[in-house]
Amino acid sequence: MPTLHANGLRLAFDTAGDPKAAPLLLIHGLGMQLTNWPDEFVESLVELGFYVIRFDHRDCGLSTKFEQAGVPNLALARIKAALGLRLRPVYRLDDMAEDALGVLSALGVARAHVVGVSALGGMVAQTLAARHPQRVSSLTAIMTTSGRRGLPGPAPSVRKILAARPANPLDLDSVIAHEVALLRALGSPSYPTPDKQLQRRVARSLRRSHCPGGVARQMLALLAAGDNSAALESITAPTLVIHGAADPLVPAACGRDVAARIPQARLELIEGMGHDLPPQLVERLLALIDSHARGKMLPDSTPRLFVKQ
Repeated sequence: MPTLHANGLRLAFDTAGDPKAAPLLLIHGLGMQLTNWPDEFVESLVELGFYVIRFDHRDCGLSTKFEQAGVPNLALARIKAALGLRLRPVYRLDDMAEDALGVLSALGVARAHVVGVSALGGMVAQTLAARHPQRVSSLTAIMTTSGRRGLPGPAPSVRKILAARPANPLDLDSVIAHEVALLRALGSPSYPTPDKQLQRRVARSLRRSHCPGGVARQMLALLAAGDNSAALESITAPTLVIHGAADPLVPAACGRDVAARIPQARLELIEGMGHDLPPQLVERLLALIDSHARGKMLPDSTPRLFVKQ
């Protein structure tokens, strides 16, 4: 897996498609590696004519880890966040957005269509679009939130499994079983993914990298981000918000809130979709992303190469 240096870090990345095609940057969610994007999703984007760029966030996958910072006490952090007290994360979502920008710059990409998924991936994408509007041709925010206080949180059943731990954290099979149970709980009720497919996906990911401390540090950065409404209101990129009506982790009200706060954003609410990218919906999601990007992008508005000063 190739790596590049950006923002003072080593970031693992992957590209697919013709570098001269329209660049599209994929930003995944909490603890998710670049390999967590479904292969058919990436391959289809290439077939649609995009130059697809993926990367591992800091503290995830094969990118730089912050193990020396230790593992934060998330239970205490959640209490502080609920009380409006200041949190001190090792890094912030602003830093993670700069990582994404660094990936584009290192690859010589001046502007890209940006797709952010889940709370963390979506908020990193929002931050990138707000802080660097000249680098974002369009924004697609999938199953994400503004972080505004008062929005609904995870369903009780999801809170319970999120608080649980593998029966034996040192045993790979035990960790796989725990992760599969979590993905099943988050999945789309109308479009279930078979357990065997989930098991293969989880095993592949864990064998590539397993850094629970990194997930905790990313979570602390997400908690510290708080309300991102002001950033949303400053976004000028054409924006598409996609959300599952049955999302048990980031309820649909969160997607509605994001769409309401970004000027002229378009909302697509999908019935029966949870907090995942099920195989049965890949074609529909791709059609939405493609029509959004093509409909908003002028032929000469996206320079292909970024010439570093």
